[in-house]
Amino acid sequence: MEGGFGPIVVFEVFGIPITQTVTTTWFIMAVVILLSFLATRKLEKIPNNVQSSAEIIVDAINGLTVQTMGEANIGFAPYAGTLIIFLALANIAGLFGLRPPTADVNTTMGLAIMTFVMIHFFGAKSKGIIPYLKGFLEPFAALLPLNIMGELATPISLAFRLFGNIVGGLIIMNLLYGALAGLTTKLIGINIPIFQVGIPALLHIYFDLFAGILQSFIFTMLTMVFIAIATE
Repeated sequence: MEGGFGPIVVFEVFGIPITQTVTTTWFIMAVVILLSFLATRKLEKIPNNVQSSAEIIVDAINGLTVQTMGEANIGFAPYAGTLIIFLALANIAGLFGLRPPTADVNTTMGLAIMTFVMIHFFGAKSKGIIPYLKGFLEPFAALLPLNIMGELATPISLAFRLFGNIVGGLIIMNLLYGALAGLTTKLIGINIPIFQVGIPALLHIYFDLFAGILQSFIFTMLTMVFIAIATE
């Protein structure tokens, strides 16, 4: 979608439109890769400040994974850590004047589909394909359609919960900036958006920082919980 509140096409590559969502995602990926490289390129027995910070983050993610999924599922910590870090940076992108990639349903649906695939892949791997598929017939076979619909609803609810919260905040902030620009013109008679400086800061803190980090935590926690339930 182009124009309005949708992501704008920045440029094209061989006729393929590259939107703000894609370019901001590339930027976030580059930041994560660079920070990961700088934090791990020279590990020491006596860690410096950067290494200490990285170890604290890794320990926190490992602890959260074990607490949520159990010791046996500690192997999911790298995925959970990558997911929560990416989502946190994506959700707070608005603080830096960038359009959050998670304000595009393609991003949130893509992440939700990844979670959906992992839920059923590791569920089948843990229990065996036949016993896992038989679980859809419980408590009795007549509920098979409802059980399938319930599973298909999981990625949809994950995607639209995150998308709705982020795009809702983006729309509110855009409307606020537009209203403040009109207020400046009406009260002062000039086109310089004076009222746009400072006034939206508190709402940015809530919608971009607080709500953004909270939603990244919720999405990651739900992902871990769903996978843990499927592998029990």
